[in-house]
Amino acid sequence: MRLEHIEELAVKAQLTVFGTVSDNLPKDLETLVLLGPLEPGFWPHFTASEEYKDGGADPLDRWSARVIGKLADALGAQAFFPFGGPPYQPFIQWAQDSGRAHISPVGLLVHDVAGLMVSYRGALGFTQNIETPRPGPSPCISCEPKPCIMACPVDAFAGEGYDVAACKADLDRPANTCMTQGCAVRRACPVSQSYGRVEEQSAFHMRAFK
Repeated sequence: MRLEHIEELAVKAQLTVFGTVSDNLPKDLETLVLLGPLEPGFWPHFTASEEYKDGGADPLDRWSARVIGKLADALGAQAFFPFGGPPYQPFIQWAQDSGRAHISPVGLLVHDVAGLMVSYRGALGFTQNIETPRPGPSPCISCEPKPCIMACPVDAFAGEGYDVAACKADLDRPANTCMTQGCAVRRACPVSQSYGRVEEQSAFHMRAFK
């Protein structure tokens, strides 16, 4: 199995490879391929799906389960998802182990391509080793003046942890644009800005968060 073949099939589903992991994996697996939205274009692709249109709960999770499940069948892989637990799969650890996601100055994961907009829709586990390019350094190393640090309107990331209560309490304030455009901190990241996620998609995630 070659990574290029996996990427080719993923693109047809408007997904892309967000990294691979080869250590500390579930039993009998040699490589784990992490999948995330392929931007730009993921949102119109997803909103045309039956899962989005049928009015049922958790449409994105159901879409992910169907689409990535089919990819797993086609590739002879095992599908894993960041939802459906407990127990939950260690996607945050897998993301860091891939070398392409890092802890940002505000404590959120930052990805070399998706920035602070990174999200994982699932993963494919393979019993064989799949060669992958060596990942680069964290994009935060060369980022100045690190605009994410000052972007939150209520400084929810200023303390030792994320102040969820302060964040949610401010979302209904008329001047707050997070609900309609996405988290201000995630939007401030220069890598996020080049990723291509549309505001409607960010608003969808913010409604789920609230």
